[in-house]
Amino acid sequence: MTELSCFKAYDIRGEIDVNIDTDIVYRIGRAISQHFVAKSVVIGYDARETSPTFALAIIKGIRDAGSDAINIGLAGTEEMYWAVSEFGACAGIEVTASHNPINYNGIKIVKSESQPLHEENDFKVIKRLAEKKAFSLVSKRGQMKDRTLEARAAYVNRVLSFIDVNELRPLKIVVNSGNGAAGPTFDAIAEKLQKAKVPFDFIRINHNPDCTFPNGVPNPLLGKNHHATASVVKRVRANLGIAFDGDFDRCFFFDENGKFVPGEYIVGLLANIFLEREIGGTIVHDPRVIWNTLNIVGSKNGLAVQSKTGHAFIKQTMRAHQAIYGGEMSAHHYFRDFAFCDSGMIPWLLIAELISKSKRTLANLVRDRFEAFPSSGETNFRVKNAKASIDHVFQAFHADAESVDMTDGLSLTFSDWRFNLRSSNTEPLVRLNIESRGNAGKLQEKVDNIARLLGGDKV
Repeated sequence: MTELSCFKAYDIRGEIDVNIDTDIVYRIGRAISQHFVAKSVVIGYDARETSPTFALAIIKGIRDAGSDAINIGLAGTEEMYWAVSEFGACAGIEVTASHNPINYNGIKIVKSESQPLHEENDFKVIKRLAEKKAFSLVSKRGQMKDRTLEARAAYVNRVLSFIDVNELRPLKIVVNSGNGAAGPTFDAIAEKLQKAKVPFDFIRINHNPDCTFPNGVPNPLLGKNHHATASVVKRVRANLGIAFDGDFDRCFFFDENGKFVPGEYIVGLLANIFLEREIGGTIVHDPRVIWNTLNIVGSKNGLAVQSKTGHAFIKQTMRAHQAIYGGEMSAHHYFRDFAFCDSGMIPWLLIAELISKSKRTLANLVRDRFEAFPSSGETNFRVKNAKASIDHVFQAFHADAESVDMTDGLSLTFSDWRFNLRSSNTEPLVRLNIESRGNAGKLQEKVDNIARLLGGDKV
């Protein structure tokens, strides 16, 4: 038996023809179907060159396990999530490597009701089945059902249900799909808005899916990629800019001045929107940058619940607390009424509605939050030993800390600043975030101090 190294913390990602190929994904697809004794499994794929071929191999595995494969074609991860709930499927698979390098691909998996997999009882069992090729014989092969059009129509209706189209006013919006999977789905949403006579003017850039990624693999979180969207926002004098990653489960925002709006401030805006709709509602957040979110949730008499970083952990926490919304600073936003799953399309619709109803610009909506709770942004370090490096920082600071939190990595809180330092779940990196209360000038000094203690290279 050969171990499948493409299995990571909670998703599958690998280098093509090194540790992931058509045979491996066939085995994974068959293992998923067998493990869940699935009547049907949804399958979608992103815009990468190998994704359609991998999807076909997975469909073969699903059918060989005796399950029906519900094919939704080129689609975002969130479209797969919703299709699982919409069609009552036993599991869902999205072939995607999101923002990873072009020579990578991977798989995201959910089970019935779009739930994340349990690490021990699901994920590791599927891994062992695929490794051992321990497949049962079946009496009847499953069918392949093309539900592409039906799935997209149901998805579009669902995401638009989060807003009141009658509240939308004229807005000029720059949309950067990064040549990933977002373009066709965005167009389906835009077409429905147009039929409802919504006065939005969309300026599309890098819009069509292109497996060569001529403008680079879409990862709008990277500062070097901001200019592509920001420059167009400024040139056309748009009200808003949005940019998607490869499978568009993350949406990134630029204000009317072309300034990138960090994810933690979008979490605050969305939390506020939902707490105005549902008084006393529960909001789930990750532990990296929290003060802005806690302040907003507290001011609205909501309940803030902290979760470990990562989609599986956030979704589990939201379900346990029946939270209306959950947000991560990395631009993953989760919604109770979207099967507790993350979506990159729902956030921009909600922010556009907020701008329309408030008659305020995005810059105006977040300016006071920047000033009250400035944050450093995430800084990544490549170190030889993550545990030892984090412990070195702990020894230097913990004596003066007001509180220590080990929910996810190391979080230390002081009177007017705090930091979170954690190992990445998916990459060999240590990630640092620092925030303060009204003192942006202190942030760089703190980053530099901790960087020296870590002793690694900035990435």
